[in-house]
Amino acid sequence: MELFIDVVMDALIDSLKILPFLFITYLLMEYLEHKTQEYTSAIVQKTEYFGPLWGGLIGVFPQCGFSAAASNLYAGRVITLGTLIAIYLSTSDEMIPLFISEQVPAPIMIKILLIKAVIGIIAGFIIDAVVHWHHMNHNKRLDDPVQINALCEKEHCHCEEDDHSGFIGIVKSAFVHTIHIFAFVLVLTLILGFAIELIGEDKLSELLKTSPVLSHLLAGIIGLIPNCAASVIITTLYLDKMITFGTMMSGLLVGAGIGLLILFRVNNNKKENIRIAILLFLIGTVVGALLDVLGIAL
Repeated sequence: MELFIDVVMDALIDSLKILPFLFITYLLMEYLEHKTQEYTSAIVQKTEYFGPLWGGLIGVFPQCGFSAAASNLYAGRVITLGTLIAIYLSTSDEMIPLFISEQVPAPIMIKILLIKAVIGIIAGFIIDAVVHWHHMNHNKRLDDPVQINALCEKEHCHCEEDDHSGFIGIVKSAFVHTIHIFAFVLVLTLILGFAIELIGEDKLSELLKTSPVLSHLLAGIIGLIPNCAASVIITTLYLDKMITFGTMMSGLLVGAGIGLLILFRVNNNKKENIRIAILLFLIGTVVGALLDVLGIAL
């Protein structure tokens, strides 16, 4: 019973943490949909080229809510794929609180955050450049239209009924979206929490202490788990000197908090979601392994 209560409380706390980010994100998106729809595409076109830069910098703040917000914005095509990946890669989640609790020197924390941000920014710009090149060579439109209204249809919040109800309508639609996503995240976080407890954190730790190559792959797989426990396990193992700096980075770069969970919920294109998850995994594990090969350690 005590275990059950602990898992439920952890899941509830993790889910409650993202509520402010979800609500603010949906307020922004609803405002764009209700008030500035005719200008949105033009705004996105002007800002998307620098999206990965801002995404990489914003993502370093220790809040998984940013990755959740990014997933919603990408599903509405407010940000580019490169910006989304930049935020996912730079998101620090539970790493900073653990470093602070273990009194890790501030210069080391700052260097790690900068490395994650730089990796995210570079990867984001490269991805956007490749997407741009692909569209040019296949005669596709470069301006992917904003699809915020598609989220309304998916969530069945009847946003269209509030088109002329002003501020109250915007708040109502944002609230409905937020509650739907909150419930979805809470249920899956509960499931993941019980699964991790059944498998055991010790067993996950042992898996990461095997061969160097396998450790990077396993760290990346654990990083894909949309739960704070993933970053806690990986960071703790690094602090205990059980894994290398590169292995830790593999897991933390892939770890986007609940970002991927939200993406699979709000983005209709499931094949695209799978490709994004694979892309994130490949970038994180390859970069992590490369850091070890180059002998980079902190």
